[in-house]
Amino acid sequence: MQLRTLQSTDHANWQQLWQAYQGFYQVAFNAELAQRTFSRLLDPQSAMGCQVIEHEQQLVALVHYVFHPSTWTPEDYCYLQDLFVSPAYRAQGLGRQLIEAVYSVAETQKCSRVYWLTHESNTSARSLYDQVADHVGFIQYRKNLIP
Repeated sequence: MQLRTLQSTDHANWQQLWQAYQGFYQVAFNAELAQRTFSRLLDPQSAMGCQVIEHEQQLVALVHYVFHPSTWTPEDYCYLQDLFVSPAYRAQGLGRQLIEAVYSVAETQKCSRVYWLTHESNTSARSLYDQVADHVGFIQYRKNLIP
């Protein structure tokens, strides 16, 4: 298995993973938005990035991340936005590899923090997250402005 940065030739494989991830969260897949997201992930001027794990010419895991400024530190933060491992490849350490890859990219970018959210019911992911980061007790509130 190879951990690497997303490439333009990955579109079809990435889209399969992205669609599966959105299905996990019961979100309707939007092909136009997926294309826009893929373009942003490849744009070197974008604050977004993506690492993938490839096995036998098939993407089996992905992580998306976003760099942004902070009011709390002079350095940027890195928000790990999406992490998904295909069900057949879970419990093999791929999630940990992807998180550590984001840590490495964030260190290279001189970020002061990597953080992410997960649903409280996602117990299998939380067991990994408890090993690789600190749960600091914050609760998310949200108001969607566009339906």
